Amino acid sequence: ALAMDPQQRVLLQVTWEAIERAGIVPSSLKGSQTGVFVGLMPNECGMPLWKWQDETAGFMGTGTSPSVASGRIAYLLGLEGPALTIDTACSSSGVAIHTAVRSLRSGETDLALAGGCTVLTGPGMFVDYAKKGALSPDGRCRTFSDTANGTVWAEGAGVLVLERLSEARRNRRRILGVIKGTAVNQDGASNGLTAPSGKAQVKVIQQALADARLTPGEIQLVETHGTGTR
Repeated sequence: ALAMDPQQRVLLQVTWEAIERAGIVPSSLKGSQTGVFVGLMPNECGMPLWKWQDETAGFMGTGTSPSVASGRIAYLLGLEGPALTIDTACSSSGVAIHTAVRSLRSGETDLALAGGCTVLTGPGMFVDYAKKGALSPDGRCRTFSDTANGTVWAEGAGVLVLERLSEARRNRRRILGVIKGTAVNQDGASNGLTAPSGKAQVKVIQQALADARLTPGEIQLVETHGTGTR
């Protein structure tokens, strides 16, 4: 435990909570085609592996590796579906859910645990992005505002239990929502490595609507992510 990235510990906790809230006995998933799809970014937990000399030596590799975040959940619960850790920066947990949906649709998995976690264990992200001029100097994230002057970091964790709708009904699950469609794309050679492309964002929204077989006029609520950078 001393050698484990706090993000792995938090993910174990929220995954267990999600399974229990879904009315599933965790031990019943052992040997099942349940997939784990985790959005995660590396953090500053621990020193370089070669510096560790105490009782944690030999455990830091698995304790801090992002790939182990999903693998540890699968190992703990005995899950035999895919276990993937996905890093697409701010969209990591969303892409994890997208990947889980595709896995369920294809029949690769019968149940999916999908979500993400961010725990900031050091000042590095603050220092690096402050030097880039990407952090808000007054600590306010004014997304979509003309006065936007930078982003603000935050921490959090969440996991969803996903299942094909027909099976969720048959298993008498408490259904909180239905994912009708998803889409993922990339900006390609746009106006900067980290700068968003309006055209690409329009395209991915259109792709998601097409996947869901919905029209823009049928959308009643839009929940967004915005960095507040300019």
